[in-house]
Amino acid sequence: MAPAGLLRCHNWFMSVTTAEARVDLGAISNNVDLLREQAGGAGVMAVVKADGYGHGIVPAARAAVAGGASWLGVATLDEAMTVRRAGLDTPAMCWLYTPGERFDDAIAAGVDLSATSVGQVAEITQAAARVGRQVRLHLKVDTGLSRSGATPADWPSVVDAALRAQADGLASVVGLWSHFACADEPGHPSIAAQLRVFDETIEVAEKAGVRPEVCHIANSAATLTLPEARYDLVRPGIAVYGLDPIPSLGLTRRLGLRPAMTLAARVAVAKRVGAGEGVSYGHRYVTSAETTLGLVPIGYADGVPRHGTNLLQVWAAGKRRRIAGTVCMDQFVIDVGDDGIQAGDEVVLFGPGDGGEPTAQDWAEMLGTISYEIVTRIGARIPRTYGGDTQ
Repeated sequence: MAPAGLLRCHNWFMSVTTAEARVDLGAISNNVDLLREQAGGAGVMAVVKADGYGHGIVPAARAAVAGGASWLGVATLDEAMTVRRAGLDTPAMCWLYTPGERFDDAIAAGVDLSATSVGQVAEITQAAARVGRQVRLHLKVDTGLSRSGATPADWPSVVDAALRAQADGLASVVGLWSHFACADEPGHPSIAAQLRVFDETIEVAEKAGVRPEVCHIANSAATLTLPEARYDLVRPGIAVYGLDPIPSLGLTRRLGLRPAMTLAARVAVAKRVGAGEGVSYGHRYVTSAETTLGLVPIGYADGVPRHGTNLLQVWAAGKRRRIAGTVCMDQFVIDVGDDGIQAGDEVVLFGPGDGGEPTAQDWAEMLGTISYEIVTRIGARIPRTYGGDTQ
């Protein structure tokens, strides 16, 4: 059953005059439930950073918890506090900050924090001393991604600093973690190499006296393909939202994971024009015959990539249509030929694909990018509306 206070909308709220991103919360809950089964006994940390991958951090977090997520993952301190202020007391971990940020509120709110260096341990535990509350630390090791995390050479000093803080009553070292570079490329040699380094650094920490509650390294791709990487906790992100971390394998569809976001808009203007008419800035599209054009009021300021000009497809008047001409800041044009379209008709930019509409993965392939970028770039002026049964 959904926890008290969970947003439940069983029918779509439709008041759109321009565009909206419809988020199926039931899909998110069901996706997490399926990922929990896939995790084989490991806990599931649903990653809700970047405004829930564009889906809305608080509704996505609530839906994930309803689906069985035992942890929430966020990148920034602001995101952590957004989750806590919404009344979600599920264990939550935060991992990305720069020197000088204040950790006090997050520690007071019981947010677990990642530490990657001796200096970071010091900053975090100084805040714990100010707050008067022991902070729960996850120590991160760089096993080969070369982003954040202590190098294996620096790892013993970070572990020692954290254990000193623990002895002083300022910290509890509850987690050891890392992140894959190429888990979305099954068989890549770096995967086994990173697991080997992770196991070695876990051993170093445990010999020094760390007794972690959880060790974790698996992202969405590893959760789905690497049983040996699941440890105590997995951290799926994109798969929570029904999108595939390894599109070539088609894992999400095979497992029953469902894309949660549908991006739709209403035609603002429809008109007939003659042959040879240039369309939009630069006349990068010219009509080949008399035709009907539809103006769709959503553009690159809203997350529709400008380089989708004459490339991206949308669903309109019963067919897939290619964007005709340059994508503008607030609008783009489609050419529907002699098919009927009028102002107010719906255009689906992407969705689950059930009705023939493009998916976020289709857009990603058309643009040579990943579906993560497609959903997270949808701008703040596009309202999110929520539906779907999360029970």
